[in-house]
Amino acid sequence: MKLKIAIQGIKGSNHHQVAKDYFGDHIDLVECLSFDELVMQTLTGRADKAVMAIENSIAGSIIPNYALVFQNNLHIIGEHYLNIHHNLMVLRGQKFEDIEEVHSHPMALLQCKEFLKSYPHIKLVEAVDTAETAQQIQNKQLKHIAAIAPKAAAELYDLEIIASEIQTITNNSTRFIILKTKNKELPQDQINKASIRFITDHKRGSLAAVLNVMSDCNLNLTKIQSLPVIERPWKYAFFVDVTFEEYQHFSKAKALLEIMSEEFKILGEYKNGRI
Repeated sequence: MKLKIAIQGIKGSNHHQVAKDYFGDHIDLVECLSFDELVMQTLTGRADKAVMAIENSIAGSIIPNYALVFQNNLHIIGEHYLNIHHNLMVLRGQKFEDIEEVHSHPMALLQCKEFLKSYPHIKLVEAVDTAETAQQIQNKQLKHIAAIAPKAAAELYDLEIIASEIQTITNNSTRFIILKTKNKELPQDQINKASIRFITDHKRGSLAAVLNVMSDCNLNLTKIQSLPVIERPWKYAFFVDVTFEEYQHFSKAKALLEIMSEEFKILGEYKNGRI
């Protein structure tokens, strides 16, 4: 029986590529046009697991997705890093000078900002997905409109790439997390990374004390992101990623952080995708 994997977007998208890289080709895609829908498909069991973009090396964090993971009690069971390649594509026969609009996901438009600045007459239009835009151009035979999407989308929807690798920075990578409604995917000896959320009190040095505990327990902090706690004005929660060589180091830190924090939750324990 094939695994049902929820992705944001459709076939040919970067989420689709990550699903194939992580799970292999023997999967059924559950295509979602928003991250909210992706979460719902996972919670209702229509998808076994989900792939969600969480941060990009150029554009930074996708902040709402942190809240989605926490609020819906999802568990991070893995991660995958994908090098991002953006290409400008059109209907076959169209030329660069024919383009009046460029459609793509907001993150893709942002990551190609320097290239697009050279063509101020072209209107930029935000869309829900890179590959979905490419599909629409082919299905509706849209002239004078180009899409920014992966090479796979051009091949899948028979479009012509008229400009390749148009991202601002060549070394452009996006981190994707793998989500499930339950944890316990790996034995402890294979776990060397964790994502946690905590809230500290407003006393001076509270956050510094927490970070010192992480350092003392041999944890390497690789990411810290603060988000406001909506129901408690001017209160902030910290989302943190840590790596470690031995699980017992993380276990010791967990015990201390549970005592020191007003709120503490483990969002996931998994294998570092960059090793």
